[in-house]
Amino acid sequence: MAEQKTIVLTGASRGIGHATVKRFSAEGWRVLTCSRQPFDPRCPWPGGEDNHIQIDLADPNKTIAAIETIKGKINGRLDALVNNAGISPKGEGGARLSTLDTDLRTWGQVFHVNFFSSVILARGLKAELAAAKGSVVNVTSIAGVRVHPFAGAAYATSKAALAALTREMAHDFGPLGVRVNAIAPGEVETAILSPGTDKIVERLPMQRLGQPKEVADVIWFLCSDQSSYISGAEIEVNGAQHV
Repeated sequence: MAEQKTIVLTGASRGIGHATVKRFSAEGWRVLTCSRQPFDPRCPWPGGEDNHIQIDLADPNKTIAAIETIKGKINGRLDALVNNAGISPKGEGGARLSTLDTDLRTWGQVFHVNFFSSVILARGLKAELAAAKGSVVNVTSIAGVRVHPFAGAAYATSKAALAALTREMAHDFGPLGVRVNAIAPGEVETAILSPGTDKIVERLPMQRLGQPKEVADVIWFLCSDQSSYISGAEIEVNGAQHV
């Protein structure tokens, strides 16, 4: 019998992350979840509490420390790392934070969670990914390539940087047999959506929100043997919003 495969997933507690846990669990993978929240016992997957790491990725020291915790749980092999954690701070009354009014500390916090943690975790788990000939998936955003009415400047630039990082990592990790790709969701029906999203949806060619499961399926594809020669790519999952 083949050894059970293992995935480490950040930002697992809701939305796309939650759907990804369900998708990989259904395929029989062991899922290690990382999020700011403690494990919620209502989560229905087996071994969830033992496989949960509570970590605040905004804190570089805690991110680095978490690598040892993860190593202690994965037995030398890691088949997939999905960097899905993301924060998108808002101003007063949910206002969009622009380049003119985003505090420097807020920029730093956003970049630590959305950008730096991805390379720190991948680099820290390099040997384990290489041992499994694993796959890294970075979750970027449509906001990384165009000004978005709700996503702020720090969020958008962190996602654009993550797309560039994906190329750099694909180049550097390729010789280890590790593939690195990104997915860029558009308007997906999760808690991060802002009021007024319905106006965007009306103008989309497909005229509907994406579902978290539809994004999780693309993450699954990029971590499976079905995508064995895809690396350095960014797949847009946005119902043709980008056209």
